[in-house]
Amino acid sequence: MNSPRPVIPSTNTSQTDLELWPIGNCQVSGLIDTRGGLVWGSVPRVDGDPVFCALLRGEEARDDQGVWRLELENQISATQRYLRNTPILVTRLEDERGGAVEIIDFCPRFESSGRMYRPVAYIRIVKVITGAPRLCVRLAPMKNYGTEAAAHTNGSNHIRYLAGGQVLRLTTNASVGYVLEQRPFRVEKTLHFFLGPDEPFLGKVGREVDSMLEQTVSYWREWVRGLATPLEWQDAVIRAAITLKLCQHEETGAIVAALTTSIPEAASSERNWDYRYCWIRDAYYTVQALNRLGALDVLEKYLSYLRNLVDDAKVGQIQPLYSVSGKRELEERIVEGLQGYRGMGPVRAGNAAYTQVQHDVYGQIILPNIQAFFDRRFLRMADVSDFEKLESVGEAAWESHSEPDAGLWELRTRSAVHTYSVVMSWAACDRLGNAAALLGLDDREAIWTERAHAIRAKIEAQAWSEEGGHYAATFGGRELDASLLQLVDLRYISAEDPRFLATLEAVEKSLRRGEHMLRYDTEDDFGQPETAFNICTFWLIEALHYADRNEEARELFETMLEHRTQSGLLSEDMDFVTGELWGNFPQTYSLVGIINCAVLLSEPWSTVR
Repeated sequence: MNSPRPVIPSTNTSQTDLELWPIGNCQVSGLIDTRGGLVWGSVPRVDGDPVFCALLRGEEARDDQGVWRLELENQISATQRYLRNTPILVTRLEDERGGAVEIIDFCPRFESSGRMYRPVAYIRIVKVITGAPRLCVRLAPMKNYGTEAAAHTNGSNHIRYLAGGQVLRLTTNASVGYVLEQRPFRVEKTLHFFLGPDEPFLGKVGREVDSMLEQTVSYWREWVRGLATPLEWQDAVIRAAITLKLCQHEETGAIVAALTTSIPEAASSERNWDYRYCWIRDAYYTVQALNRLGALDVLEKYLSYLRNLVDDAKVGQIQPLYSVSGKRELEERIVEGLQGYRGMGPVRAGNAAYTQVQHDVYGQIILPNIQAFFDRRFLRMADVSDFEKLESVGEAAWESHSEPDAGLWELRTRSAVHTYSVVMSWAACDRLGNAAALLGLDDREAIWTERAHAIRAKIEAQAWSEEGGHYAATFGGRELDASLLQLVDLRYISAEDPRFLATLEAVEKSLRRGEHMLRYDTEDDFGQPETAFNICTFWLIEALHYADRNEEARELFETMLEHRTQSGLLSEDMDFVTGELWGNFPQTYSLVGIINCAVLLSEPWSTVR
């Protein structure tokens, strides 16, 4: 007869929130909650089956399903921090008797045998700090998007979890029986848990895992050491940069928009989307920000991904997003097994936006590629053959530049000629002209420069609203959206130009809500927007700086930094009344904003050296 399972009182007295700590190795990632539980993690890659899915189990969420939680008996507190300049998390748990342990969470990443070791693996190390704490290990992966628990088999020092098409093996020096029964036990030595490929673990688990930790720490600190950070806000910039790198799928170079799916943009809004794919637009902004810090490795890998997309494209036609492997079809479906974040479904897998027409993607492919013609640091510099390939993308930009599209905000039920998309097409032609000049292709330079001039003339004639006295979001319209603040960053217009200053004034008056910015204030497919879009607030900060309103820009930037989670990160959206974070997490757009604004606003290093 089975004995009753001991119950450990939960310390979770509040609802699910986005106080989450990402770990990862550019192959897999995970999110750890404030109690030290791994509540989100997909295998064998970021867009795979979330075997740890408690984050989206809603009201059904229990500590024995879709989670890997390490908890002390009679636990009273949990505090967390990252090891400096790494995504390695340390969680300290304390019990009411004064006992304490530290949990070290990470995904191994380091160079071994001439290649990067980044397995589908999660590692947890438990160290006794004080007293004689008793620990309960609840490891309960699920499969098929939370529809059923993963079956398991076990040996003397391992457990195999049959998580659908991915079998995970836990190797540990803890008692397998205690883990299987979720029974509390006294921690009398350092415990090591390696959940990874279904292969026999070679060597002594404690020694090997400790070595992996040391090498992973070394890798990340060396990577950070190569960043050209601004003088001010270094910790914020470094944390954002590390997390952006975690959003790259190193195997192909793709960069996902976020690590999660279906966290709503606002409470019960049904604006729940799967962001675990590579948007050409989001990735462009990501590599642009990291490039400002000198992180060329991310850019080089991403350009390889883009070259493959261009090779596979039909007559230069590019869709807005792809899977991390470059797959085109991302059929959107409702996942029935998960209730959603705080029960606010639906939970979606896939994203129907891949079928949309978004003409800005052509510029967002060409702009990062142009650097490879000029930057002599690249391992593989671009040449004439690369230019000829890019011209097919440029042709698509030229042919479609004044055609309606869904726009960068991906409206699902209507289209227009969006000014931002047309400006991106102008940038595509303008930058191709620059590359042609460098390569000595005089005839091609003339063609692309002429096309850029033609598009500019059309923008000036049709995007400028004489009635409103500002650039409009669409040709022939008067409405505004925050993307108009990007005109200076794209080098379409100077910050001193009266037209830009008038547009900034109009956008700020229409879309600013205190310390926040909306994308737009008109109804869309789901009604009136209820939250601010964080990247737009950062765009406002940049524009204030360009308009020589530096003190105001710095104040607003500091305010945005105060809204970050304990882990130093941001999601996509924010309630402009309460300041609560919403939307998928961590969001690359928002982290890009932290980096870009810090670089623009920081005092120079010359002030201290």
